[in-house]
Amino acid sequence: MLHSVPLSDRPQALGAWLMAGLAGLSFMASMNAAWAQAPAPATVSPQAQYQIDSKNAQTRYDSDKLLCNDETTSPARLQCRRDAKADFDKALAEAKAVRTAASTPKPPEPPKPACADCGKVMSVSMTEKEGESSPLGLIAGGAAGALLGRQIGSGTGKDLATIAGALGGAFAGKKIEEKVKTHKVWTVGVRYPDGSNKNFDFDKDPGLKVGDVVKNADQSVVRY
Repeated sequence: MLHSVPLSDRPQALGAWLMAGLAGLSFMASMNAAWAQAPAPATVSPQAQYQIDSKNAQTRYDSDKLLCNDETTSPARLQCRRDAKADFDKALAEAKAVRTAASTPKPPEPPKPACADCGKVMSVSMTEKEGESSPLGLIAGGAAGALLGRQIGSGTGKDLATIAGALGGAFAGKKIEEKVKTHKVWTVGVRYPDGSNKNFDFDKDPGLKVGDVVKNADQSVVRY
C-alpha cells in the first residue's frame, strides 16, 4: 500500500505503520502475560458444585418447557413436559450422587504387611537326637558277639553261648551305631500373623533368638 502514498508523505506513512505494528505487538505481549499470570480456578466445595449443577438443570428445564409450548397438540405438549421433567429429575439425581461421592471421605487403606510369609520366633531350643541304626550295625555286632560266644563252653553250651553272643552283639552294635550318629538339633518355633505355629529343625545353630522376624524359604526359615 506504500506505493499509493505520495513520495513526500512516504516517510511519515512508514513511521505510522511501524508505530502501529509495535503497538500491536506490545498489546499481544501484555495479553499473553496476563493469561500466564491468571490464577487457576478455585476448587469449589461439593455443596457449591451441587448448587451450580442444580441451577443449570433448572435453567434447562425451564427452557425445555418453553419449547414444549410450540407443540401443536395438547397430547404432544403434555408428553414433551413429561420428558423435560424426567430429564430434570435425572440431572438432579446425578448432581446429588456427585455431591454425596465427593462429600463422603474415603476409608483409609489397611496397612499392607511388610512381608506376607513372615513370622516371629517364639522359641529356640537345642536337643541331642540319637542316630538311627542300620542293618550293617546289627550284622557287625551280631558277628562279633557270635565269635566271642563260641569261645565259651563246648557242645550245646557252646551253641547257646554263640546264639547269646550274636544277640548281645547285635544289640550292642545297634546302640553303638546310634551313639556314634547322635547329633544336636536346634528347633525354632515360629508364629505367623494368622495365629498358626510351626516348628523348624536345624542341624546347626541358626543364629536366631526369640523375637526375631523370619521369612519362609525352601521348607525352612531365614532371618528377614
